[in-house]
Amino acid sequence: MIWGNATQVGEQGGCLARSAVLGSKLDQSIPGLSINRFCASGMEAVNLAANQIKGGAGEAYIAGGVEMMSRVPMGSDGAAIAVDPSLAMETYFVPQGIAADIIATEYGFTRDDADAFAVESQRRAAAAWAAERFARSVIPVKDRNGIEILGRDEYLRPDTDMQKLGALNASFQQMGEVMPGFDKVAMMKYPHLAKIEHVHHAGNSSGIVDGAAGVLVGSKAFGEKWGLTPRARIRATAKIGTDPTIMLTGPVPVTEKILGEAGMGIGDIDLFEVNEAFASVVLRFLQRFEVDPERVNPNGGAIAMGHPLGATGAIILGTLLDEMERTDRETGLATLCVASGMGAATVIERV
Repeated sequence: MIWGNATQVGEQGGCLARSAVLGSKLDQSIPGLSINRFCASGMEAVNLAANQIKGGAGEAYIAGGVEMMSRVPMGSDGAAIAVDPSLAMETYFVPQGIAADIIATEYGFTRDDADAFAVESQRRAAAAWAAERFARSVIPVKDRNGIEILGRDEYLRPDTDMQKLGALNASFQQMGEVMPGFDKVAMMKYPHLAKIEHVHHAGNSSGIVDGAAGVLVGSKAFGEKWGLTPRARIRATAKIGTDPTIMLTGPVPVTEKILGEAGMGIGDIDLFEVNEAFASVVLRFLQRFEVDPERVNPNGGAIAMGHPLGATGAIILGTLLDEMERTDRETGLATLCVASGMGAATVIERV
C-alpha cells in the first residue's frame, strides 16, 4: 500500500499506510508506505505504484490518500519554507492564497471571473450528484453497527450564485496589504505588478474537508490471475518543479511535459480533471490550452466538493475515469498544482 497525506502528524503520523493495512483485512505481510507531495500526494501514490509495477517491483498496489482536515489541522506539521527565515526570504515565500491572487493578477482574471467559475462548479457538482454520477465510486461510511452515517458529500452549496459570492470579502487581502504584508514580498519578486488584485475567498477556493480515496493498480498478469477486469491503463505520469512564489501554476508546465513525453497533443485528450485549488488555477489552464471548458471538470470540483489534500489526486483520477466511461471517451488527463511550486499529472486510457 502506498498512501499519501500532506500533514503527517498526530492521527495521520507514524506511517499511516501501515496502520491502514493493520486496521484492515489485508494480510500483515503487505507493507505500507506513506508519502507527501502536498496536494498531489494521492496522485503521486498512484503514479509511484504504476511505475513500480512497470519497473518490476511488485505486482499490485492499493494507492491513494487521505486527509482528515477537521482532526489534523492543515500546516500543523510545520514547513521550513514558511518558518525558516533564510529559506522564506530566499524563495520570496507567500501563502497559497496570495499565490492564487498573484496568478489572477498576472493573467488578468477578475473577481467576477473567479466567482463565475465557482458558481459553475457548484452547478455541475449538484447536477452530477442528482444524476448519481458518483454512485459507482463513493463508498458510504458506516459505524460499527453497520448503520450508514455518511453517504454523500456534505460540502456542496447548490444555491450559490454571483450575488452571494459578491457579498464575501477577499480572504487574503488583509494578510497581503496589512499584516504581515505579503503583497510587498510578491512585488519584490514580480516588480512589473503594480498591485496584487485580491479576488479569492471561501466561495471560489477549495473547501477544507475530510476525505479518502484508493485505486487498485496492478499488472496485466495480476489481473488475469485474480480474474479482474481492468478499467483503464496508466499511459503516462509526470511531475515538475515550478516557481515557488506564484507556486500554483504547475498544471500548465506539467501538462506540457507529460504530453511531450507521451508523444501526444492537447487535442488527443478527451476529458480533463484540473484540481480546483483556487479558481485562478483552472482559469489559467483554460487560458493556456484553449480547451473546451465543457471538457474540464464536467462534474464540478474542489470548489464545490472540497479538497482533502492527500486524497484529491486519487479522487480526481476516479471521477475522471467514471466520466470517461459514462460518456464513452477514451483518454483523460488529471493534474494538480502543488504547494511550494510543483505540479503532477497522469494520463489514463480506457481498456
